[in-house]
Amino acid sequence: MAGTDWQGDLLRQLRGGDGEPAPEPVVPSSVSAGQPAAAPSEPADRANSAATPSESAAPAKPAAPAAEPIPAPAPTLPAPSPIPVPPVDPHLLPAHRRSRPGDSVLRRTRRSLRQLLLSSASRDVAEATRIAQALQQPVTTGRQIAVTSIRGGAGKTTVAALLNLTYAHYRQDPVLVLEADPALGTLPIRLAAPAVRWTCSDLAQVINPSMQFAEVTGYLVQVAEGGWLLPGSQGRVGTRLELPSYRAVMMALRRYFGITVVDCETLPNPLARTALAASHARVLVAPATMEGVASTRAVLEWMADVPRPRLLPGTVVALTMSSPDMTLDTGAASAYLGQAGIRVVTIPYDRHLAAGGPIRTAALGHETRMAAGHLGAELLNLALGKPR
Repeated sequence: MAGTDWQGDLLRQLRGGDGEPAPEPVVPSSVSAGQPAAAPSEPADRANSAATPSESAAPAKPAAPAAEPIPAPAPTLPAPSPIPVPPVDPHLLPAHRRSRPGDSVLRRTRRSLRQLLLSSASRDVAEATRIAQALQQPVTTGRQIAVTSIRGGAGKTTVAALLNLTYAHYRQDPVLVLEADPALGTLPIRLAAPAVRWTCSDLAQVINPSMQFAEVTGYLVQVAEGGWLLPGSQGRVGTRLELPSYRAVMMALRRYFGITVVDCETLPNPLARTALAASHARVLVAPATMEGVASTRAVLEWMADVPRPRLLPGTVVALTMSSPDMTLDTGAASAYLGQAGIRVVTIPYDRHLAAGGPIRTAALGHETRMAAGHLGAELLNLALGKPR
C-alpha cells in the first residue's frame, strides 16, 4: 500500500476518466520547506479597482435613478371674454315710442305761474340747495345702499335707477349700481345700457385687489347720464347669482366707489337678506295700494325682530305710484307705515317713468326729481350714521 498513489487515483475518479495524473504543484525555491506557499496574486486590474478592503467587501450599490423633471404648472388662462349682448332685441326697438315728459304741459304751466306769483320759488330753491348739500356729503369709505321690495312690479328697479342717476349727478366720486337680481332684470334697459357684457358672476372670477380703477371699469358699463353699471345677467332665463360671487364682488368694489346702489331680489330671497344685512342703508319699495302697504307693514315688523344686524333703523320706505288713477291716501299710508319708526318717501306718478324704457333725467317731472333727491339724501344720512 506504501507504493500506491491513492491521491492521484482519487483525482482521476473525480475527473471521470483514467487520464494522466495531474502534475504536482511547483513550489518556488524561495520558500523553505515546512512554510506555506504564498497565495497567488490577483490580476492587476482587479487589484487596482479595489480602493480599500471595506469597499471591496461591500456589495456594489445600484446607481440611483435620475430624477424626473417636475413638469411646470400649466399657465392660468384668462377667463373668456363674454360676447356683448344688447339689453333689448333690436327687432323690438321700433315698438318703443319716445316717452312723454313726466309733467304735462298744463302742470308745467301751473308751476311756472305759481313761481312767478307766489313766494314758492324761493322755497323750492332753498329745498333744492338743502338736498344738494346732503347728497354731496363726503364719505371716507364706500357706502352700500340696498333696494328691495316685497314683490315684483313694485318699482324696485326704477327706484334703484333713480338713485344711481341722482347720486351720479350731484357727486364727484364714482357711483356704481349693481344688479343683484339676475332673473330677467331690467336695470340695463332703464339706464340705457348699449350692451351687456360682463355680469356680476363673471367679474367674481377675474377681479382681484391689485386691480386699478381703470382696469375695474373696463368690466363695467358706463351709464350715459353718469355712474357705472354692473349687470346681473345677459337676459337669459335661469341665470343665478350665488352668494360667494356676490360677496367677492362687493368686497372688492367697495374701495373704488363712494356709493354703491344694489338692486336686490325681492324678499325673502336669501341673497336679498344678505344684501340688506351687509348694506349701510336700505330701501323697501312698496306700491301705493292697500295690499302693498299692508304687506310692507308686515315686513317692517319682521325686520324689527331681527336682532343682528339691526335692519329697521337704517330703512326707508319708498311708496311708488304707478298710475294717475290710484286712490290711496299717501299721507295716511305714510303715517301708518311710520308707526314702525321709519321714514316714508312717496315717488309720485310720472308719465316718463310709467312708459318704461330708458330713463332720461331731463324728462322727469319736477316732483319726481325732488322726491328722488329726498330719498337719496335720507339714505346717505342713514349710511353715514347720522340721526334722522
